[in-house]
Order: sequence, then structure tokens, then C-alpha cells
Amino acid sequence: MPVAVIIPTLNAAPLLPATLAALDGFGRVVVADGGSADSTRDLARAAGALVVKAPRGRGPQLVAGAAATDAPWLLFLHADTRLGVGWRDAVERFIAKPESTDRAAYFRLRFASEHPSARRIERLAAWRARRLGLPYGDQGLLIARSLYEALGGYRPLPLMEDVDFVRRIGRNRLVELPAEAVTAATRYERDGWWARPARNLACLSLYFAGVPPRLIKRMYG
Repeated sequence: MPVAVIIPTLNAAPLLPATLAALDGFGRVVVADGGSADSTRDLARAAGALVVKAPRGRGPQLVAGAAATDAPWLLFLHADTRLGVGWRDAVERFIAKPESTDRAAYFRLRFASEHPSARRIERLAAWRARRLGLPYGDQGLLIARSLYEALGGYRPLPLMEDVDFVRRIGRNRLVELPAEAVTAATRYERDGWWARPARNLACLSLYFAGVPPRLIKRMYG
């Protein structure tokens, strides 16, 4: 496949193997590591991924990962996100359409949790992505390199790098793929199924109000 999968990591050893297993045999995987102190890099190399060093921070790591490959298509994915059933077919159908070179695609969010509140947040995420054109990074992002570069790519922000980029893509050029991105619910289980979304919304509001991402990151946790 003419696709490189870019995964930013930082001490991601517990969850990275499942993410990589779902990608087995599909394109080139580039792990942009921000200085892990665990076995993240060893696990990535053992799975056949290219590991590149990057400044810590999801934005800088995504930038470094994209720069490490010349693949015509880029799929950005979080280290704690495992793509679900049917994702390969969905990706192949999307990139086969000529008009897709001027679009970007994301997956439906699904939490790896059976908690009832997880379904509520998934519905809110679907509404946010479709109506507001704001899919977050945990939903993945598939984009042609030509469009990625024309838009200036990700910026090396410590937070909100996903929001910044999809706003430049624009709601009318974003497409939901018929497959799930199954994401760890660690932060929600730790902080609370109501408190965590409230914190995320507060961070987003501050960003739209012009507060620098480096300051918002302190609240995000």
C-alpha cells in the first residue's frame, strides 16, 4: 500500500503492541518517539516499524514522523488506538477515489470500555466531527501527502495540533470512514466520564479564545 502510518509515542509499551498488530502487513509504519523510558522503541522495531527520534510533544512528533517517509498517503494514528474491523477496506476504497486527494478521512471513535458513558461520549464525538468538522487525533487522520504539504502539515504544537490541522482542512473536505478507531479509555476512567469531557471542552474553548497551547497543556494533564 502507498500509505505510511505515523504513530507518535511516549512510554507506550502497554498499548502499542495491539496498535501495531492491527497494522500488520499494511504499508510502512513510522513510530516517532519522544524519548520513551520503557520498551516502546524495542517493541516498535520488533514489529518492523521505522523508529525516529523526535522532540517530545505530539505535534513535533507527528511532524518528524511525516518527514521520515515519502509515501504518497499518510495515516496518523495514536499509540493507544487500534483500528477495528474493516478498516483496511475502508482506507483502500478512500484512496482509490481520485477526488480523495483533496480530502481527508477519519474513523468513528470507539472506546475500549463497556461503561455506558463511553457510548454517550462516542455519540458526541461523532456529532462534533460531522457538524463542526472537528475530529480529534484519537480518530486517526488519513490524508494525501500532496494535500498535507499544501496545507502546511501539522504544526509543532504541544497540544491542539489535531484541532489546528483539521480546521485548515475544513469541514467540507473531511470524510468519515466506515470503520472504528478503538481507543483506550484510560484518561476517562482515571478522571471520570463527566469530568474528562468537561476538561477537554474547557481546553478547546481556551484554544478558540486564543490562549497559547503551551498554557492549555497544563490544564489538559
